[in-house]
Amino acid sequence: MGPVLRVGGEVRALAAEGIAWERANGWLPTFTCTVGSLVVRGTIFAPYGRDADMAGAVYTLAVENRGTVDVAIELAMEGTLGHRQQRVRTARPFDDEHVASRGDDEVVLLEGAAIPGMVAVAIGCDGPATVEVAEGASREPRTFALRRTVTAPAGKAVQTAFYIAVGPERDGAQATVSVLRRRGWRSLLTATREALTALEQTTGNENIDRLLNRNLLFAYFYAVGRGLDDAHYYLMRSRAPWHGIGCTVRDWEALMWTLPAIQLADTGLARELLVRACELHGYAPGQGVHYFDGTLFQPGFAVEGPAAFAIATDRYIRDTGDDQLVEDPVVADTLYLSHDDIVARRDERIPLYSTEVTASGAPAPFPFTLHGNAAVAMALDVFRRTLDEEAAAAVEDPAAVRAAIRRHFAVERGEKARLATAVDLVGGAALHDDAAGSLLWLPLYDALDRDDSLFRRTVRATAVELTSVNPLLLQVARLLGPEAQEVMGWLRRAPLDGGIAAEVVDADGRGCGNGGDAALAGLLAHTLWYASHALGLRD
Repeated sequence: MGPVLRVGGEVRALAAEGIAWERANGWLPTFTCTVGSLVVRGTIFAPYGRDADMAGAVYTLAVENRGTVDVAIELAMEGTLGHRQQRVRTARPFDDEHVASRGDDEVVLLEGAAIPGMVAVAIGCDGPATVEVAEGASREPRTFALRRTVTAPAGKAVQTAFYIAVGPERDGAQATVSVLRRRGWRSLLTATREALTALEQTTGNENIDRLLNRNLLFAYFYAVGRGLDDAHYYLMRSRAPWHGIGCTVRDWEALMWTLPAIQLADTGLARELLVRACELHGYAPGQGVHYFDGTLFQPGFAVEGPAAFAIATDRYIRDTGDDQLVEDPVVADTLYLSHDDIVARRDERIPLYSTEVTASGAPAPFPFTLHGNAAVAMALDVFRRTLDEEAAAAVEDPAAVRAAIRRHFAVERGEKARLATAVDLVGGAALHDDAAGSLLWLPLYDALDRDDSLFRRTVRATAVELTSVNPLLLQVARLLGPEAQEVMGWLRRAPLDGGIAAEVVDADGRGCGNGGDAALAGLLAHTLWYASHALGLRD
């Protein structure tokens, strides 16, 4: 589906003489192109903000006539309904017929023939228009067009807009088009721009701000979804269909990657998402990968999972001062369940805690991981402050866990001392770092100081050269390490996936696998902000 311009009944290609794309507010796609004496400007946006947050999009077109005579033009939105699919991680086409039909008030309706339907799309215009559709249900592609004829006066411009709405069924989608029309594209665009501006963060460096805010907004809109049927929020790895992990998520990713970025921009939404995560995932914290509705997708206990609920709760309270959060019954129950799950993993003799898989979901080489126990130690700090007096008194001393980390993860002594990334407490040790559970994050959990010689030696010992295939996550983690300044510059230059985080990048930072990683984009945005504001880094 796309815009079509006709002048004198003849189709004129918008990009025939070149087209320039930009992003208004660092986010909204806009283009400008020239067609003879006409200059065409377009803006595409999903309405957002006060009285504008609706399931839909707006495509505005402005045509400036730089000639000396009036020009009659036709602006159309034309397309084909030929493929519909359901996707969790892989695409599965719907097996019912395609249906395109005319709705009331000159609206095109697109849906599947099956009842009940999963989703419907409605397309309308901001003025009188002609609707053309290939009527009837068919497995063959259904064409459609919505045409608007206007006159561009000499030396002046004319504007029009197409409204695209989505609903669980066609009546709801059509009703949303009516609301979009009533509020008008100018009002919607103004509200959207104001809302986007309010979300922006600054570090004092224009280049870093651009990278930070683009990834922050991507996390805000693509790691969080709102149900068409219930209007509730859901956390997921990425709504981008080209990302292989898709609409599944781990507790650690939702709470420690996405939520901190959301909290920077919108504390109200961050609170709602934290409570929502407790509602959907708190019944079995850390048990594995979940569908976005909380159903278990892939079992595999990671000790970081239950720790994440405590750490995220504490971060929210610390940053907002809203200590009433723990009075919410759902949050309180989740914290108690998280503590119970962690306690169940304690070694009988030593204050260390075991895991089945690492934070990335890979099988742990040995039961006790460095990153997992560092996260547990911070969670225990939180439990001591948030559980009731009797329960808090029984919480393990986090200092004992941190001392055990230094004692049992050290694989050498003296000037050559370094830490293993996983141990079995009977002599076995792993030295390879895990991307999601990297030891580089330890200063963030107060396990080690960034200037600690043991930490710096371990970081140097586990450092690897960039190759043609690298996890971006490790580069983000290096912002907390001794090479932070160098990494900041590398990230500023990295193309990524069109400026958005990709799970896998090459040596230059160009995305080469699982682009559009929304949760990782959140982690990148927050870590850039943290490195600039808390650590004082400037590129």
